[in-house]
Amino acid sequence: MGTSIQILSEHISLVASAHSWIEGLAIQQLHTTAAMPGMQQVAGMPDLHPGKGYPIGVACFSLGQLYPALVGSDIGCGMSLWQTGLACRKAKPDKLANSLKNVEQPLDASWHSLIQSEKSARVITNDGFDSALGTIGSGNHFAEFQQVDAVFDEALFAVAGLDPKHLQLLVHSGSRGYGQSILQQHVQQFGHQGLADNTPEQRDYLKQHNDALRWAELNRVLIARRFLEAVRTEGQPLLDVNHNLVTPFSYPDGDVNTQQQGWLHRKGATPADQPLLVIPGSRGDYSWLVAPLTDADPAALCSLAHGAGRKWKRSDCKGRLAHKYSQADLQRTALGSQVICGNKELLYEEAPQAYKDSRRVIDDMLEAGLIRLVARLKPVLTFKTLGGHC
Repeated sequence: MGTSIQILSEHISLVASAHSWIEGLAIQQLHTTAAMPGMQQVAGMPDLHPGKGYPIGVACFSLGQLYPALVGSDIGCGMSLWQTGLACRKAKPDKLANSLKNVEQPLDASWHSLIQSEKSARVITNDGFDSALGTIGSGNHFAEFQQVDAVFDEALFAVAGLDPKHLQLLVHSGSRGYGQSILQQHVQQFGHQGLADNTPEQRDYLKQHNDALRWAELNRVLIARRFLEAVRTEGQPLLDVNHNLVTPFSYPDGDVNTQQQGWLHRKGATPADQPLLVIPGSRGDYSWLVAPLTDADPAALCSLAHGAGRKWKRSDCKGRLAHKYSQADLQRTALGSQVICGNKELLYEEAPQAYKDSRRVIDDMLEAGLIRLVARLKPVLTFKTLGGHC
């Protein structure tokens, strides 16, 4: 077992070292989640922080039933990393910012044929929320142009397909109002109860859930393409991963030769089943390209942190920062990058100071034996929103 995996109880593990600060309420929510009927194992990630009743930055394995409330309202929220054709030496934040004046409106008719083609290929059946396709949304969602700042594993970096002479584009978004409507429908009918296996109710939820996953993946594709079009360059997707979802999962049943077949819920946790993954920091902090280790401790539930994790409540941020930093201050970062955010409240809520240090989160996973570090990515321009709303 890695040195940064703590066993809090028979059914709860926490990927965090003694150097990491984890809020007490988040730990309480881990225990609440572990006590739910059918829950077998819960694993908190180093970016763990409190959510609305359930923690964020957690993976949860259950038998006999699944819990839509543990997935949450933004089904399919995740990260997409693209390699762009825009040379770093030509990329000036101010010039990039001036090109992004029309990236928040609903996509116009010129995109409709592409949308229908992509939806058909992905077997997406819902049309009720298509006006939101290609839009980032609010909260901690963003699109960020980045550049390679350091390479730690040359061989794995070569596999990744990154070009250090050109900018990368990282997109963080999800299923927008679509996922929210699915959770609301479930809560209205069943509250926070689980859905038992082999029932029509579970099958109906999984059908909607899987549709929302594909919709969220398409949303990130369209966001990336419209940003690339806005700055007049091409790009190729390198990876895409969902971190709010539920999937079938096998977990050791005390005996290495037997497995329990159940459901793995991830709420703000990155599945560790791809060769390479990106773990973002807050705006004004580094993002990290990592390789999950195949022999990682099963106590981590085949999961990794999905980002830096919040340190402060949103309601506390403005009071903590407004007397120290102006809006203009928060639109420039210590790393020299620029932030586009026309929403004053959101500008303070999403300030780098409100988040944990991404390097500490990465170190916890390194010490736990979960990842190998491949490269570090530095922000150049982070886009949140131009206007007063998202």
